[in-house]
Amino acid sequence: MRARFWIEVLAAVLCGLLAILTLIVEDWIEVLFGVDPDAHSGAAEWLVVALLAGHEWQRTSTLANEEA
Repeated sequence: MRARFWIEVLAAVLCGLLAILTLIVEDWIEVLFGVDPDAHSGAAEWLVVALLAGHEWQRTSTLANEEA
């Protein structure tokens, strides 16, 4: 397996873990970093998850198109 594969697997796992963490603890950014960017609404956490998931989706689509 190439290093790129394992980096992509790690990124996908991280995205999944952040999604699960956000479902359980909506203000994990506040807890982890001690800042409150969204007044405990959970919006910042969902934004992080959405951006990471979108990035992975785009990379997967690009890779699939290159292999076809």
